Amino acid sequence: MTDDGPARIEVRNLQKRFGTVEALSDVNLELRDNEILGLVGDNGAGKSTLIRTLVGLHQPDEGEILIDGKPVTIDGPKHARKLGIGTVYQDLALVDQLSVAENMFLGRNPVKKLGGILPVIDTERMQEEAERILSERLDIHLDPETPVEYLSGGERQAIAIGRALVSDPDIVFLDEPTSALSKAAVDHVERLVEELQNTGHTIVIIDHNLEEVLSMTDRIAVLFQGRVVDVVDSDEVTRDAIVAMMVSGQPMGATESVGESDSASSPTA
Repeated sequence: MTDDGPARIEVRNLQKRFGTVEALSDVNLELRDNEILGLVGDNGAGKSTLIRTLVGLHQPDEGEILIDGKPVTIDGPKHARKLGIGTVYQDLALVDQLSVAENMFLGRNPVKKLGGILPVIDTERMQEEAERILSERLDIHLDPETPVEYLSGGERQAIAIGRALVSDPDIVFLDEPTSALSKAAVDHVERLVEELQNTGHTIVIIDHNLEEVLSMTDRIAVLFQGRVVDVVDSDEVTRDAIVAMMVSGQPMGATESVGESDSASSPTA
């Protein structure tokens, strides 16, 4: 992680309303180059709304988004991919009956012209690219022809991440990447995230498991009722301190009494 140069993504005074509900309120946040940033907060804190706004699924009502120091208007997920943002959603959206390669290139199949005229899916190129992305970018070795239904939970997550890497993004958003996974699969995903950072990616993780967030991230942004309470270094904060911020909506240092009284009752991050 480096602090040199402009932030990869910066949001300034971002606001998003749904009717009378203010889902995001004056959000200011920076995502630094090659860092892993965790987003935590109770249900309804604004985590998903923030990510959806950053990939163009929602348009902000006020404020601005900057990528590499330049203001942008993100029109939708396709535009976000062109700007270098890849997203892996919680449901993974994999098709069990299709192969590893077919899932990774679903909707974006490379084509070639048969006889120089008829366009057909270039299966060989698709399989080669899938294998290259998985091995070079994620250090995982799977047969690209294997049906996804035979893969473990951790391997499925790898395929979903690999699909996001097809567009060669610099920034990757991971929405609950370890949800409902076994301990072995969680360890597998943690290695994938580490490998992403090692290959130069900047990563944002939404995760309800605070221990996993603490172990995987460089910094953690705590949200409360649509606003950023505080952004703290992961190696300088405890789980109880994060819980206290999530409960009180107060930054670290103003939450000690809350942390002592409420550490036993942990909200859903």
